[in-house]
Amino acid sequence: IVSRMGKADGDALNLDLKPFAFIRYSMWLMGEVARANVAVTKIILAPQMPIRQHLFAVNYSQKTDVGGVIFANSITLTPGTISVETEADHFLVHALAYSPSDLDDLAEMDQNVSSTERSNS
Repeated sequence: IVSRMGKADGDALNLDLKPFAFIRYSMWLMGEVARANVAVTKIILAPQMPIRQHLFAVNYSQKTDVGGVIFANSITLTPGTISVETEADHFLVHALAYSPSDLDDLAEMDQNVSSTERSNS
């Protein structure tokens, strides 16, 4: 079916990823999701619910559409954050409990996703 779809619209998807780097990234992401789950659970269970919602831009460095999709989905998979909008050079992200370290964490995620792209080496 996927092959036939490519023939119909002529739009091909290039999955040019490094398999072992992607597996390593997936394992790292699972750890980040677990860590974020604990943080969000603490916020929700706290009597005063220390929510600091914030909408901010996150630059991305992926060279392929697949890399960009992986990064945006990784942000959304991480509890407490969601990719709201995609622009040419950044994503608009909403955080439930924003802190300045979120930018550093997302920059690390960006670098890790970029390291899975073959065209980036």
